[in-house]
Amino acid sequence: MSDEESYELLGFDNVVLPVGSLAEAVGFYERAGFTVGFRFDEAGIALLKVGGETPGILLRVEEELGHRTPPWPSPRIWLEVPDTRTAARELTAAGIPLLDTPFPTATGWTVELADPWGNTLGLTDYTKRPELGRRTSMTG
Repeated sequence: MSDEESYELLGFDNVVLPVGSLAEAVGFYERAGFTVGFRFDEAGIALLKVGGETPGILLRVEEELGHRTPPWPSPRIWLEVPDTRTAARELTAAGIPLLDTPFPTATGWTVELADPWGNTLGLTDYTKRPELGRRTSMTG
């Protein structure tokens, strides 16, 4: 690549999470409030929608991947929600175990959960700094 050529990062395409069972993973994430955009069992993949964006979270079956119990060092994906504390209550009511209770951050609140294969997702809000969030007002 010469000095005149460069590439530009335009945004995320998909975030790929390895799972041991597509059916179990889809069930877990549906209970956690995610919507399946598509599912292709023959290829061992399913796409979870994230907001109104086309990219999402791609679940991909990895043979021999067993369940893991948190905590462990791993990458974390944090997703924006309107209100973390409400999300935490709904997740708990749906039987989804949380890794912690909602904790304050500079912009609002965050809570984390892990799927059975150790993929950790955080749900974070901008209730303290709504001007930085995707919604500039709390009217939704």
